[in-house]
Amino acid sequence: MAKGRRGHGEGSIFKRKVGGKVVGWTAILDLGFENGKRKRLALYGRDRGEVQAKLDEERGKLRRGLSVGGPKLTTADWLERWLRDVAKPKVRPSTFRRYKDLSEQHVAPMLGRIPLERLTPADVRQLLNAKLAEGLAPRTVHHVRSVLRTALHHAERDGLIQRNAAALAESPRVERKEMKSFTPEQARTFQQAIKTDPEQALYLVALDSGMRQGEILGLRWQNVDLEAGSLTLTHALQRVEGKLVLVELKTTKSKRTVKLGVVAAKGLREHRARQVREQLRLGSQWVDHGLVFTGAHGLPLEATALTKRFQALLERVGLPRMRFHDLRHSSATLLMSQHIPARVVMERLGHSTINLTLDTYSHVIQALNQEAADAMDRVLSSS
Repeated sequence: MAKGRRGHGEGSIFKRKVGGKVVGWTAILDLGFENGKRKRLALYGRDRGEVQAKLDEERGKLRRGLSVGGPKLTTADWLERWLRDVAKPKVRPSTFRRYKDLSEQHVAPMLGRIPLERLTPADVRQLLNAKLAEGLAPRTVHHVRSVLRTALHHAERDGLIQRNAAALAESPRVERKEMKSFTPEQARTFQQAIKTDPEQALYLVALDSGMRQGEILGLRWQNVDLEAGSLTLTHALQRVEGKLVLVELKTTKSKRTVKLGVVAAKGLREHRARQVREQLRLGSQWVDHGLVFTGAHGLPLEATALTKRFQALLERVGLPRMRFHDLRHSSATLLMSQHIPARVVMERLGHSTINLTLDTYSHVIQALNQEAADAMDRVLSSS
């Protein structure tokens, strides 16, 4: 290269004059050739330090393979790109809808116009405080921050930002939602109450396995081994764009095989025999989706309707009101109270980490501490 010539990615800084008077500083960044013509980017500032900072910033973009000199990527631009290119291909449809709603309804209106690289923790704190002031539930505000933090994490990995502003802004304090579960006595009462219920097998499987409601409603006979009494979970039933569809479970932990106890396995075999008889009775009127648990004529069960029937049943037999999801909590709580290792409970529930299991069911661990103390007393007292 000839002496004095500057190569691609280099720049020069000089004073900017108008009528012989210095009015500021200019930096010229060489961008190489495009269509046979040399391309340069001019950067302006009030002093040398300002244009030097701008020049360093644009050079950094060049090194990371990013475009320079064009319109700055806004936070809204990035959220849209992240939802389309990162979130949608990886998460379940219901999760994607939640991400999209939180982004579009809460984040973009307030932070969307801010250039992504200039978003600060103070901006995020302002958003969170504003949402709390509007009366949004602290848990929802926590989810707003979580979605933004995840989106910014990918922006940081892509080299678009130097720090994650949402990760540096504290999340609002969220009270832990009360978790209900059956005691052993209540579980036995429930078992007696469902003996003549059309959903008996469904309830038994839910309580025995700890499966999520969508996993139960999406369970297919091809994934059931009646002889072994085991279920292989691969899909869940979800409502997507107004229609009930089967969606694949995304994580390796969610895709799992669960072994049923004798009571639940027996209930499932009896349910299969009844369903076959119903299919034969209805003939062509039966719509075969291959589902284990169905509504009339083989159609998928509606989760909301099932929950209402479940809660009506609890009320009839005098058991505390709870969500259908609390059958999952009951399963885990009952197993751990019977000294089943947390690792086994984690695998049955499809939790991503053992820490999630231990944190969720810490109340059971605390109760077992007393049993541990009593056991140690027995050891020491016998010596």
